[in-house]
Amino acid sequence: MPTLRQLIRQQRGADTLDLVADVLVIGGGPAACWAAIAATEAGARVVVVDKGYLGTSGATAPSNTGTWFVAPGAGREAAIERRQQLNGGLAVPRWVDRTLDMAWRRLHTLAEWGYKFPNDDSGKPYLTNLRGPDYMAFMRRRLSRAGIAILDHHPALELLRESGVIAGAAGIDRQRNRPWRVRAGAVVLATGGCAFGERMLGATGLTGDGYLMAAEAGATMSGMEFSAQYACAPKQTSLNKGVPFVWASYYREDGTRLDTVNKERYVVVARALLEGPVWAQFDRGIPELTPWLRQGQPNCFLPHDRAGVDPFTQRFPVVLRCEGTVRGVGGIKLMADDCSTGIPGLYAAGDAASRERLTGAITGGGGPNSSWAIASGNWAGLAAAQFAAREVGAIGDRKVTAIGGAGLRPAVAARQDANAADVLQTVRDEFLPLERNFFRREATLRQSLERLDRTWCEVRDHLPGEGIDAVKSREAASLTATSRWAYASALARAESRGMQRRLDLPAADPAFMCRFETSGLDHIQVTRSDVMDTAVA
Repeated sequence: MPTLRQLIRQQRGADTLDLVADVLVIGGGPAACWAAIAATEAGARVVVVDKGYLGTSGATAPSNTGTWFVAPGAGREAAIERRQQLNGGLAVPRWVDRTLDMAWRRLHTLAEWGYKFPNDDSGKPYLTNLRGPDYMAFMRRRLSRAGIAILDHHPALELLRESGVIAGAAGIDRQRNRPWRVRAGAVVLATGGCAFGERMLGATGLTGDGYLMAAEAGATMSGMEFSAQYACAPKQTSLNKGVPFVWASYYREDGTRLDTVNKERYVVVARALLEGPVWAQFDRGIPELTPWLRQGQPNCFLPHDRAGVDPFTQRFPVVLRCEGTVRGVGGIKLMADDCSTGIPGLYAAGDAASRERLTGAITGGGGPNSSWAIASGNWAGLAAAQFAAREVGAIGDRKVTAIGGAGLRPAVAARQDANAADVLQTVRDEFLPLERNFFRREATLRQSLERLDRTWCEVRDHLPGEGIDAVKSREAASLTATSRWAYASALARAESRGMQRRLDLPAADPAFMCRFETSGLDHIQVTRSDVMDTAVA
């Protein structure tokens, strides 16, 4: 039997690429890589499709990232307890522990495979730190050695289904402008989060694609109200890396220093930005900080160097950029320990999945989210392989149906004035401004949601999607759907908790110690569920 790679080569000149695999992984970040490896280790034949080039696309590849790396024992229990006091009461300690346990084991595996971790002061490998470019390049090589078929620049546009079971996906080969189809025994969505059209490092392709595909299959979102995560960045840049800003002071244009002592500094900065420009300077560290930061976060300083600014001795203008669910919380609701979505044959991992059980109402930042990508990728990949192995009959004989809608197949009629770029701008207008998303009020939430609902109807009814243009059309549909779920959840959570900041309801309310789940496309339903750990192994 020819390998998947051989089949891909044989079909290079075909009008349509048509493959059959046990497991299809959609995405190209850490969660996708770990899912592919776990499925392969379980004996599955695996195809990975990435919107970009696996190893360089996504939020991890251009960044240094820490992990939440805690040894088993009392120290881990203490670490979990400390974070429980900050997460708004919505995290589940058992899920935190199992995430830390999987990350602990697989980071050691990464070291055994030969990934060159930096050394600590004692000369031992420092497994807490991952250098994004090296990490993702290493993972790509690992996938290649494992015989996993990687299809770069093959964005997935829709899922395939047979008799209620997800049976693959279809998309477009951007380089050859031809359709592709992969029929599979199970699918893992590891498509990342949604940055709502924000221009920031590694987020160009993070448009909520997996959320839309999952919702079309009947899956539910959870924690979407916790999507107001913002990061500081030098103005006119996309560099939203937050580590250097730990040592920053902030100033108004007249030189007045902002008081951030014992306060959420980005809340203070956001309020000031609503009134006028804000400037920053890395002036709160010891002298040894300068070479350490420059060595550890080199790309953070390129814009300063090009502008001839020394950020340690000179001030520079800053903005807050929306990181949405990329470093927020919300995503596809997981129904069990194996990262299943409640839709047979469909699994979710990484930022595509809700991280409420791990991070509660606060951001997972770099460390927890990085460990979550490792853990959830492994759980989802293994479960997908096991599901595919249980399927009866040849996968290639399945009579599959494509289930994509908005942005692909207009419900009424394609219209020339329906434009994906206009839809993107609408989402940006309603979701990125501080006065609408960072600081929320019922009136502005309803106003934005009404406009986004109208936009969804236009997308659903009239936005065409053919060939390469279908990528942008589907992104527009995904962005619109995701922003509607986020604001519908924010309206339902009538309180402030974590990154949900309601100016009209500034206090946390014990009555909202719960989760809000959203579902539906044309008509959004929001339901409450308990925080209790209902997942089963």
